[in-house]
Amino acid sequence: MANIEKKTLSRKTLNKSFHHWFYGHLTAFSQEHMQTFGYLTSMLPIVEELYDNKEDQEKAMKTYTAFFNTEPQLGTVIVGITASLEEARASQGIDDGEVDDTTINGLRAGLMGPIAGIGDSLVVGTLIPVILGIALGMSSGGSPLGAIFYIIVWNLLGYFGMRFAYFKGYELGDKAVGILIGAQGKAIRKAIATIGGMVVGGVAATWVTVKTSFKLTNGSGKSYLVLQNQLDSVYPGLLTALFIVLCWWLMAKKNISPIKVMLILVVVALVGVLVGFFNPGLTY
Repeated sequence: MANIEKKTLSRKTLNKSFHHWFYGHLTAFSQEHMQTFGYLTSMLPIVEELYDNKEDQEKAMKTYTAFFNTEPQLGTVIVGITASLEEARASQGIDDGEVDDTTINGLRAGLMGPIAGIGDSLVVGTLIPVILGIALGMSSGGSPLGAIFYIIVWNLLGYFGMRFAYFKGYELGDKAVGILIGAQGKAIRKAIATIGGMVVGGVAATWVTVKTSFKLTNGSGKSYLVLQNQLDSVYPGLLTALFIVLCWWLMAKKNISPIKVMLILVVVALVGVLVGFFNPGLTY
């Protein structure tokens, strides 16, 4: 065997690798490569410590030139797992064992999707709306406390959460695969997606309000039908719910980007004001 010496990564190198990912996971981001170069920067300290031979370092780094993209916060666990696998490959010899570039890339490719599903539901769909909801409540009356709260809390949770994921991935190694993509992983994804939907619904119901000013009047100018009052008596918040479902349908079913959806809402609001369905003096 080319190398049978047991290699162990130092804490300093692992910390350096994590910080490379934390600060640079979107390095040179493009539609062609996505997070590939960020992954390369995070694995560079690992490879440099494990291999003294420049040829072995070059061969090891080529493993991580394959396309990579996932949810970056929870995706940190994949970087930790591959750091553990690279350590195992260096210990057995880069060309002499069961852990090779195919094994590592197969594991990375297999985890990208499940981690993205869990991470998007947990981080984007649950954690961020909760923090934003609290921050919005603290921002009542134009107070800057909400913005300060969000910046501090999000960065602290992001840093220490990603750090925990990295070192947990390194600790578990390939054992983490069974947890993340097996039956247990599917149950976790389903539970988080359900919670995420509840959180988004709660935030939307709290902070989004859509009302109509449409009414019918008689000859004397007295209103005999106020549409908003009728809607509230049957289904309070109906227009708000319809607008939220419309946004979801446009983005989830029609694959329309959020920016285009916002432009559509601007057009709907403008037309609604012009025809008298919405009142520009109301708070939406």
